[in-house]
Amino acid sequence: MRVEIWTDIACPWCYVGRARFERALAGFGHRESVEVVHRSFELNPDARNGSTPIIDAVAAQYGRTREQQVAREEHAAAEAGAEGLGFRVGGRVYGNTFDVHRLAHLAKRRGVQQEFLDIAFRVNFAEERSVYDRETQLDLAVEAGLDRAEADAVLADPDAYAGEVRADERLAAELGAGGVPFFVLDRKYGVTGLQSAQMLTRALEQAWENHEAARS
Repeated sequence: MRVEIWTDIACPWCYVGRARFERALAGFGHRESVEVVHRSFELNPDARNGSTPIIDAVAAQYGRTREQQVAREEHAAAEAGAEGLGFRVGGRVYGNTFDVHRLAHLAKRRGVQQEFLDIAFRVNFAEERSVYDRETQLDLAVEAGLDRAEADAVLADPDAYAGEVRADERLAAELGAGGVPFFVLDRKYGVTGLQSAQMLTRALEQAWENHEAARS
């Protein structure tokens, strides 16, 4: 059974949601028969890299006050902490994640995509290092086990893995994704947004039952 997961490195709910899914999968009786596919999604595809604090940028984007956005960040930090994840409030900057997604597809080709994504999320939220900085992106790649020169060549070529990122995004649109995290189980069941590990477990169980019934 295949589970496809659309996430964006800039999304705090993806950070928490991935951890909850891993917890649900770890307790799932048929986990060895589940193929997990990570797919790309850009929350802010038109964003430009810069030094604008994430709190100010997102507050302006959604018409919130700075205080309201800080409260949302603190809520996200609490949810992350409950999953054993580090989360610093206030120090991240706003930017474009397209290059990080391109590197994630390189990591997929080299068999270390899960490791790369784990590191990228950790660096963004727990360490508040800018994942939009090229040197940081290369550091992520090396820590995940990629060759620095190969990763640098990908970043230098705007077409490298761009098609793979765009294909993931088109598929998300075709499947009706309005946001992330977005989980698709066996191309029959969709789960959107931050859900509990228990809810994700039930989704896995239901999808598995129907997967097996279709095979019999």
